[in-house]
Amino acid sequence: MIGLDTNVLVRYFAQDDPVQARKATALMESLTADRPGYVTQVALIEVVWVLGRAYGVGRHEVAQVIETLLRTKELVVEAAERVWKALRLYATSSADFADCLIERTCHEVQCQYTATFDAKAAKTAGMKLIK
Repeated sequence: MIGLDTNVLVRYFAQDDPVQARKATALMESLTADRPGYVTQVALIEVVWVLGRAYGVGRHEVAQVIETLLRTKELVVEAAERVWKALRLYATSSADFADCLIERTCHEVQCQYTATFDAKAAKTAGMKLIK
């Protein structure tokens, strides 16, 4: 298994730097189900942030990128089922992906609720606002 950093994933999807994009593509295409790439939850959060903020990619397209990573048999995504749940929440709300993943993680480990000072996260990701 080969761990994949955010910048490798971004170069692969963005194809914006010819040299790095070529190397990222070669690495991604060399992965197999027997020798997969590993994508952490942190890398996913960073990919969403970079694509949305730095590249101006829309929510729908960002969600498609995450779904592609989840569906690719040559990749192992950390806590994939949890990521799927967070992705569904992200795709059907205006919540940030990171907030969705935080809330789903806390829910999964049976937290009573997820406390936040972020009013948007409380409203859109199902967290409880601390007043």
